[in-house]
Amino acid sequence: MRLWSLHPSYLDAKGLVALWRETLLAQAVLLGRTKGYAHHPQLERFHAAASPSRAVADYLRAVAAEAALRGYRFDTSRIVAPEGTERLRVTNGQMETEWQHLRAKLATRDPGRHASLADVAVPLPHPLFDVVPGDVEPWERARPAPPAQPAARTSRKTLRNPA
Repeated sequence: MRLWSLHPSYLDAKGLVALWRETLLAQAVLLGRTKGYAHHPQLERFHAAASPSRAVADYLRAVAAEAALRGYRFDTSRIVAPEGTERLRVTNGQMETEWQHLRAKLATRDPGRHASLADVAVPLPHPLFDVVPGDVEPWERARPAPPAQPAARTSRKTLRNPA
């Protein structure tokens, strides 16, 4: 399950449909309609909201709005909670981690979309979120790769034949 903090406009078609389905699953979990995924780390920020069901419903509405802009018709009758007014926070470190993760996915899954996003330096958040300073969120499991370390230099002495 991946509930992106990034604006859904960055997702390719496959990613947008997957986001819709995964968020519907998240809604079912938050409403207690399924026992699976109840402790999934991606749900922690929704559990922390004053009204988790309204927060996830607002998240779904923004995904459906992006789908409508692309000519898709997601069944918004599946959104069960009324609109809320609460906004959630996401750190800029989390945004950067997700941006790297999404770009890596798009590089293989949709190279055209990947190329179209090359000039985006600071991606927009999903409309539910306000970006605040901070590191990667504690619930994130897809940690960014550490910076590459320079290769250790090999001494010529170790390459010579000892005989």
